[in-house]
Order: sequence, then C-alpha cells, then structure tokens
Amino acid sequence: MEEVDRIIVHSLRSIGCDIEDDVQSLQQFTTELIVASVVRCLKTISGDIDVPSTLPPGMSARFRVGASLANHVQDLGYKGGDLGYQTFLYSNELEIRKIFMFLVEKLPKESSSQTADEPLGASVLLQRAIASELSNQLKSPWLPPFMKDKGIRHRAKPPGWQREGAHGLRYYHSCNIKAPENVGDLTVKIPKELRSYFNKQLPYITNQTVLHRDTAPSVMEENALEIAINQEWEAEWNQTGLASRLTPQEFKKRKKERLMKMIRDRLQQDSQRRERSEGQNYAADLQQVLNSIESHGRQGAAKTKGSRFAHTEKLQYSKDEEKVTQVGSNLPTKDTEEEQERKRQEEVEKLRGELADLTSSFEKLDLDVRKFTATKQQMEEVINTEIKLSEDKKSAYNVKKRTLDLLPEAESNIAKLQAVVDGSAQRLVTLAKQWETHRAPLIQQYRELRQLNSKKESEAEKKLEEIKLFRVKMKETADDARRKEELQKQLVSEYERMVKDVNRSAYTRKIMEIVSNIKKQKEEIDKILVDTKDVQKEINSISGKLDRTFTVTDELIFRDAKKDEGVKKAYRLLAALHEHCVQLVQTVEDTGAVMREIKDLEEQVEMESNKKVLSNLEKISQDLQQMKKENSSMLAKVKGGS
Repeated sequence: MEEVDRIIVHSLRSIGCDIEDDVQSLQQFTTELIVASVVRCLKTISGDIDVPSTLPPGMSARFRVGASLANHVQDLGYKGGDLGYQTFLYSNELEIRKIFMFLVEKLPKESSSQTADEPLGASVLLQRAIASELSNQLKSPWLPPFMKDKGIRHRAKPPGWQREGAHGLRYYHSCNIKAPENVGDLTVKIPKELRSYFNKQLPYITNQTVLHRDTAPSVMEENALEIAINQEWEAEWNQTGLASRLTPQEFKKRKKERLMKMIRDRLQQDSQRRERSEGQNYAADLQQVLNSIESHGRQGAAKTKGSRFAHTEKLQYSKDEEKVTQVGSNLPTKDTEEEQERKRQEEVEKLRGELADLTSSFEKLDLDVRKFTATKQQMEEVINTEIKLSEDKKSAYNVKKRTLDLLPEAESNIAKLQAVVDGSAQRLVTLAKQWETHRAPLIQQYRELRQLNSKKESEAEKKLEEIKLFRVKMKETADDARRKEELQKQLVSEYERMVKDVNRSAYTRKIMEIVSNIKKQKEEIDKILVDTKDVQKEINSISGKLDRTFTVTDELIFRDAKKDEGVKKAYRLLAALHEHCVQLVQTVEDTGAVMREIKDLEEQVEMESNKKVLSNLEKISQDLQQMKKENSSMLAKVKGGS
C-alpha cells in the first residue's frame, strides 16, 4: 500500500494540492487536508463546484460540507460502499484510499500527467489565453446591437477597460479561386506541364481575390462546394451507380453523354422555335455552338455539373458576364475602399435586376415552347390514328373488291378455294409436325438458358450485396483507422507532456519484486495445501483403520464375554476407551476451530484499530459537545431577541 499511497500523493501534488514534502502516505493526512484534496480533485474533474476548500468553524456547516462532498463523489459514479459526511470528517485509511484511487482515475490526462514545475511553451500559453478569453466572453451577458455604443460595448477587465462587440463587419462575398488538384494523392500521376503550372504560374489563394477580406469566404465556399459534390457523387453512385454494374469511369462517361444529349435536344427545340421568326442564321449559330460544346466535352475541360437551365443561361448571358468582369476590372483606383464597395453593390444590384428580367422572359419562352411541344405531340397522335384508320379501310376495301370479282364464277371459284383451303390445312399439319420436332429442343434450350440467366442474376445480386458490404466495411475501417490515428497522436502528445525524469527502472524493479514475492507466496500456499491434503488423507486412513480395528476387537471380545467375567470387564473398558478417544478427537477439532476464530478476531481487531475508532469516537464526542454549546448559544440568542 505504500507504493499506492505514493502514487496518489504524487497525483494530488501534480494537480496543485498543498501537501508537504514529508507526507508520503494517506495515514498522515488530516481531516482538513483530506477535504481540501477531495475538493481540488472535484474541481479538476467537474470544473467549478460550490464547495469550500477549508472546513468552516461551525459543526453544522462542517456536516453540510461533508454531505456535499459525498454527493459530488457519488454523482461521478463512485460505488465503493456507503458514503456520507462521516467518511470525510471521521475517516479511516481504507475508505480514503478507495476514494482517492477513484478520483485519481477520473482526473483528466493532461491534469494528472502535467506537474506544477513543467515548463510552458508559447503554444500552451496561447491556448490558455484563448481559453480564458472565450470563457470570459461566454460569462459576459449578451446585449443587442442597439443597446451598445455604436456596436461596441466596454466592460471592466483588469488592468483596464476592454472593448467588445460587433465592429468592422463586412458582407459575405466570395470569389472563384483555383487550387492545385490531386497533389497529395500519390496514386494519381500529374503531367509535367500541369505540375509546372501549379508550381510557377498559379498564384497563391491570397492573391486570387481582389480584396483580402474575401479570401476566407472564398476558401469556405470552395471547400463547401467540393464537399457537396463528393457527397452528391457518393449518394448517386450508391443508389444508381452500383446497380448499373459499370465502373465509375464508364458511369461518368455515360452520364456526360446523357447531359450532352439533353443540352443538344434542348437547343434544337429552341432553334426550331426561333427559325420561324429569325430565319436560318440562328440555325447556323446553333450548329456552331453545338460543335463547340462537343469539342469542349471531348477535351474534358468541363468538370462541374448543373441543370439545363444553368447551362442555357451560361450560353445566353456570357456577354453579360464579360461586361461584369470588365466593370470589375475598370474600377477607378483613386476611389476609397468604401466607394468601391458601394459602386460594386450598385452594379451588382443593377445586374441582378437585368438577370431577373432575362430570367422571367426566358421562363415565358420556355412555357411557350412547352405548349407548342404539347400541341405538336397531340397533332402527331391524331395523324397516326387517322393513318391507321385509312389503312384499315383500304384493307377492307381490297377484300370486298376481290370478293365481288369472284361472284360471276362462284361455283368454280368455290371449288378452287376449297382446294386451296385443303392444301393450306395439309401444309399447316406438316408445319405443326415440323414445329413440334424443332420446338422441344428449343424449349429445353430456353429453359436451360433462363435457369442459367437466373443463376447469373442471383450471383450478380450477391456480388452487388457483397460490394455494398465491403464499402460499408471500408468506411468503418477508414473511420477506425482515423480514430486510431487521432488516439495515437493524443497518446504521443501526452507522452511528450509527461515527466521524463521519473526513474522507471526503480518502479520496474519494485514491480518485479512484488511479482516474485507473490509467486513465492503462491508456492508456499500450494505446499501448505498439499501438506493439508496429505494430513487429511492420513487422518481419514487412520480413522478408518481405527474404526475397523475397534469393530474386529469388539466382535472377538463380545464372543468370549458371554463365558468369562474378566472378558466382560475388558469389553466394558474397551467401550469406555473408544468413547474417550472419540471425545479427544472432537476436542482437538474444536480446539482448531477456536484457534481459527481467534485468528479471525485478531485480524478484525487489527482492522478496527486501523479505522481509528477511538480517535474518531473522541472527535465525535468533542463535536457533540461543541454542537451542544452552539445550540445553547443559539437558544439564548433566540430567547434574548424575543
């Protein structure tokens, strides 16, 4: 227990407990030191708690402090037994050791491993300053902006006044920025030209924005866009990509072809609508636009996704965007930053109005196109139905015409038709026989192929399920690896913060000595158990031998006791001797039981002596006398006041 006490004392000193150097065990702790150490541990674990670190002079207040400490320790999950005010005010060494062991295990790693004399670096001081400033900001009451002095509020903070509040605010404005791609991925091979562009030509992110305050919003916007694109791709791949049984590259290629076809159809519809009003020039321009889009898609430069409206809007209003960029680039340098911002806002509002007007007109045109498309489809359906009706009527007319042509020579024609019908029936019978000969192997082959196809589909579904499970396991493994990496970094940082001057060899040697002592004690216990078993076997064999000997002797003497008086007397003496032997054995067993009870009582006496029962009883008597004095003085004050 000495090593345990030293570890506990060292941990308490590391969190700032005022323990003298000569105190090395919990037996030397006073009641005041116990209460102060427990309060310090609770504050380190749970933050600020409303419990005084020193015992007040009044006994009722002391009892309240002890009960409050017991409640706080129980709230942390202590289950070491009955806990109350008496545990701290009239403590014993065993209970206090259990409580301190529990509290030391609950201490944060940084607080338990960092000593008071550990040198603090600049980063630690900066983190502490940030934490204290944030705590002060959170503790200060919130005020709305109209109650502050021009958005600024002054509050007292030593050594003077400190300003806080909302000032220097700007609108959230982001710009398009370009950052190197796939640089950290070693599996992706980057061309030399692109790598040279990243290293020499691409400007820094801080230089890509017009104003420096737009750098942070631009970076956040770019990161949010990248995260959204990745999440959308994962969701689309998990929902439809896996079911399509294509590789990711093939799936992206097919999706790109679908988008290009959708854009082409949309532009062709618009061209058909405008050809009636603008002539053939627009069709030539449209063909040129389509060719440029196809060449642009083959080069692979387009990497972003969007709706049909977004692409059409981009094609229609590219000139407006060029105007916006020209306006942004031709800003006068002589104006101040506020005037530039005001002009920019005005231009943005103007362009937004124009964009809204163009959008509304485009929506109207889109509605007209939809209406014309619907009417066109209806007319096509009507034309198809009329064509079908005309074809049916033509076939009926041809049948009736042929019938009327056959009426003049009805009998000969009927005979010819009958012969044709008979021949047709005969041909049908032969064809049916031939079909049956071909049908049986075809049906058998069809059934085999269908069964094989069903097996392939089931295998494909199983593989698809396995792929999904593998993806889930991959994500779980990646999360687990990420957690382990964070844990490894945390452990490394804790190891770096730990005290390096601890003599680990001494602790290791003591641990090995304790283990060797335990092994020796175990060997001694095993020897004692073996000896006890041997003795018990010997006792059992002797008892059995004694019983058998007595039985045989009793039978022999009992036979001769009927004839001789001396033998009768010997038989009585034998019975008395056996009875006395049984009493002696019972007495020896009772003596052993009494000796064991004596040892147990001695151990209990030693445990009770360690609990300081007499000293605690004296303390309780003194506290009782003090409480009686306090009660009598309070009664006197109450009577004097009344």
